[in-house]
Amino acid sequence: MVPFAGGEARRFIGDQGGRSFRFSPDGGHLSFLREVHDEAQVFGLAVTGGEARQLTQHEGGVDNYRWAADSGAIFFSAEETRSAEEQREHDLGLDPVFVDEAPNGKHEARFSNLWVHDVATDQETRLTDEEFIVDAFDMSADGQQVVFSARPDDRTNYPFLSELYLYERTVDRLTRLTDNRAPEDGPLWAPDGDSFLYRAPSDVDYDLRSSYFWIMDVASRRARRLDVTTQFEVDNVAWTADGHGILFNETRGTDTNLYRLDVDSGDVTTLTDRRGTMRSRAYSADREQVVFSYENFTTPVDLWAVGDGGDPVRLTDVNPAVGDTIAVIDGELLAWNGKGGMPIEGVFMNSLGHQSGLIQPLIVHIHGGPAGAVLNRFRAEFQVLAGLGYAILAPNVRGSSGYGDEVLRGLMGEVGDGEFLDMMAGLDYAIAHRDVDPQRLGVRGWSWGGVATSYTITQTDRFKAASVGAMVGNWAAETGPGFNFDVSLWYIGGTPWNNPEEWAKRSSITHVTSVTTPTIIFHGGRDETSSVGQSLMFFTALRDIGKAPVRYIKFPRQGHGIEEPRLERVQLVEEIRWFKKYIEGLDWTPWRYPSEDRGS
Repeated sequence: MVPFAGGEARRFIGDQGGRSFRFSPDGGHLSFLREVHDEAQVFGLAVTGGEARQLTQHEGGVDNYRWAADSGAIFFSAEETRSAEEQREHDLGLDPVFVDEAPNGKHEARFSNLWVHDVATDQETRLTDEEFIVDAFDMSADGQQVVFSARPDDRTNYPFLSELYLYERTVDRLTRLTDNRAPEDGPLWAPDGDSFLYRAPSDVDYDLRSSYFWIMDVASRRARRLDVTTQFEVDNVAWTADGHGILFNETRGTDTNLYRLDVDSGDVTTLTDRRGTMRSRAYSADREQVVFSYENFTTPVDLWAVGDGGDPVRLTDVNPAVGDTIAVIDGELLAWNGKGGMPIEGVFMNSLGHQSGLIQPLIVHIHGGPAGAVLNRFRAEFQVLAGLGYAILAPNVRGSSGYGDEVLRGLMGEVGDGEFLDMMAGLDYAIAHRDVDPQRLGVRGWSWGGVATSYTITQTDRFKAASVGAMVGNWAAETGPGFNFDVSLWYIGGTPWNNPEEWAKRSSITHVTSVTTPTIIFHGGRDETSSVGQSLMFFTALRDIGKAPVRYIKFPRQGHGIEEPRLERVQLVEEIRWFKKYIEGLDWTPWRYPSEDRGS
C-alpha cells in the first residue's frame, strides 16, 4: 500500500496473497478474494493493519463482489452448487457435458445468482434464484435495488444474448428490462438512485460500431441514448458525484485519455490530453482525486495520483532500469492511404542507435483483435527487436478501434485482402520515407495478427521470414471449436454451409501452396479462442508442400496467450533466432539464464 501523496510502499498482506482488491466505502477496510479449499471467499483487513478476516463462507465460492454504499453489506454473485447426489456422481466420473445445453457452453458451466452478506451478523441472503449467468452488477445507494446483466448460458459465440435485469429487495421482485439481440453491459447507478447508466451499440441488434451510453429511468423503464458515439475502446466509466456527468477513458488513435460527458447537454470535455495511455484506476467519492496508470512508447506502466488541481504524483517505479541503464527507442506515427483510399495510421520505430541514412531491416507487427490497435504503450518485445537492430512498423489497419466507424467497419467483407493491402501500402510508405531495407523484411502477428500474417505470406514473397502465433487458417474448420461469432456476424458473413466460397476465399489454407516465406508457428496447447488444430493444419501443409522452411512450437498449459515467463522467453528467443537466420543469415545465440547453464 502506498500513500496518495506518494512515499514508501508497505506490504499489506501476507504470502497467501489475494485478488480483486477493493476498499470499503467508509475507507476502513481493504477487501479481497482469497482461495479457501479451492473456493474464492471475500476477506477483509482493517487499513490500520492486523490479520485478515474471512467475511464470506459461501458454499462453492464467490465469483464477483461489491460493497454496499454504507459498508454494512457485501453483494456478490456465485455459481449454483451441485446437489449431494450430483456431486457423488461427478466424483465417480459421471460427468458428461451436454454441449450448448444451458447453462453449458463447450464445457460444463453453472448458473449463477446474486447474494448479499451482512457484515455485522455474518449472515447471507439469496437475492435471485434463476437459470441465468450473472455478469456485471451494481447497487443503488440505499442498497435496495440491484441492476445487473445476465445471459442464459455460457455459449462462447452468443454474447449478444446478455440482457439487463432489476432486482428490488423491498418487494422481492425481479424484472427483465431489455429483450433484444444487442449486448448491454456495465450498468452503473446514478447517484440519485432514479436511473442507471449502461453501454450498448444498439437497442436492437449487435452492430459492429462504436458504442453509445444509455440511461434508463427506473420508474418508467425507458432508456434514452446519449447522442455521443464513443470509440470501441472505452473503459473505467464512473458517474460524477453530482450525477450530471460521466467520466471515462477513451482511446483516440494511439492515445488514451480521460474525458467527461455532460449527460444533459451531451458535451464532451477533454480532462487529460497526453501522448500515451492513461487509464483511471480509482476515484475518491467526490471524484476530485484519481489514481491512474500511465505509460508510453518509452515508459513502462506505473501508478500516479492527482487531485485538487495539483500536479500528478508518481506512486510507483516498478521498472527503474528502463531509461536509466536500459536504453529504449521512441515511436512515431506514420499516416498513409490504404485500400480504396482509407486513411490508415501506424507506429514506426527505428532500431536502437540507428544512424540516419543507413538502411535497416524491418519487422512488420500486425495486431490482434481484429478490433484492437497498437497503442502508445510500452511494448517490451518492440524494444527487444529494436535493440537487436530491427526497425518496427505496426499498422492499425482496417478493423482497428480508435479511428471511428469507417475504419472499425472497414474489415467487413474485406478479411484478408483489405488488411493485407492496407499493411503493404504502409510498408511501401516506410520504405520510401524512412531508412528501411526492402530486402530484409519480416512479419509477425498473434491471434488475429496471426490470421493476417498467415494470409499475408500466401499473397507475397517480399518477407524473408514470418512469425505466426495463435492463428486461424481455415475459417470453416474453426466454426464451432473457436471464438468466431464476429466472423459470421460481421467480417465474412453467413456460414461455411451457406456462403462456402467466401469462407474459403478468406482462409489462408486455401492459398497455402503459394507460400515460400520461411515460417515459424506458435500456439498454446489449451487455446480455445483460436483452436490449436489450426496451427497444426497450416504447419502440415507447409511441411508437405515443401516450398518454405517451417517450424511449429506448441506450448503446454497455455491458452490464447503465453503466461508462463519461461515459455514466453522461449517464444521470443525462437522467433528472434528465426528472424536472424532468414532475414540476416545469422546463427544467433541468446544470453542464457544461469539455471539453463546448469541444465535445470
